[in-house]
Amino acid sequence: MTKAIRRQDRLTAYAFIAPQLAGTVAFVLVPLVLVFWYSLHEWNVLANTFTFTGADNYRQLADDPNVPKVLLATLFFSAGLVVVNLSLALLLAVLLNQKLRGTTVFRVLFFSPVVVSLVAWTIVWRFMLQDNGGINSFLDAAGIDGPNWLRSGGTAMAAVIVVQVLKNVGLNMVLFLAALQGVPQELYEAARTDGASPWTVFRRITLPLISTTILLTSIITVVGSLQVFAQIAVLTEGGPGTSTTVLVYYLYQQAFQFHAFGYGATLSVLLFLIVLALTAVQWQLRKRWVFHES
Repeated sequence: MTKAIRRQDRLTAYAFIAPQLAGTVAFVLVPLVLVFWYSLHEWNVLANTFTFTGADNYRQLADDPNVPKVLLATLFFSAGLVVVNLSLALLLAVLLNQKLRGTTVFRVLFFSPVVVSLVAWTIVWRFMLQDNGGINSFLDAAGIDGPNWLRSGGTAMAAVIVVQVLKNVGLNMVLFLAALQGVPQELYEAARTDGASPWTVFRRITLPLISTTILLTSIITVVGSLQVFAQIAVLTEGGPGTSTTVLVYYLYQQAFQFHAFGYGATLSVLLFLIVLALTAVQWQLRKRWVFHES
């Protein structure tokens, strides 16, 4: 009877995990294999040809003069987005964790952009950031000559980062806020009794106890920053020049504008390896970043 019950329990467990496993195979593993397979071919949709070329696309990747520029733009965008997003989200969470009137209103206000349509949000900001848009009109009224935010190499990337931060900072803010509310108040009271300064309390108590959430949000934000496409396509189309052409947008250009699907698949493999490497590094560093209660 015991063996029969255990066998039934295993079958029940397999039945519950089967949909998730099937989804992972169908939407993750199979596409990965197909993308790698396509990267070994020259696929011309217009000519209806699919020719095996071996490592030719990878040699083209190594010789492509635009790839270093694209990787540099991707690095700048991801670093700027991650640092600003996480810093601002943590600051907002700390401020909104105070027992003050009106904090609920501000929580809703900062989180509301998260649920707004991404394309609609970006289109609104495109009009706002135009040379004669709302932001420059406000600056002109204050006697300040505003730049052409989306057409200047010095401001285009910063503008895209700001738009993306304002769109998603509310999500990380909510995660940090939940973590802050889980910190035992007794620790704060004991630290204040011992005469610890607010900065010491934050550094020695708050940060260690929310370090797991910091790791989670950093991984989510880093991976998300490498997948940003719609904002670049709507705001700058990779310009001016290639100053805002990140890897995902360059991949799109090669595959869907120049119809080089094989080379586009090669860029997809490169993107996958970058995401995998960054996630692995962050996961390994958790031993130094994350505080575990014992």
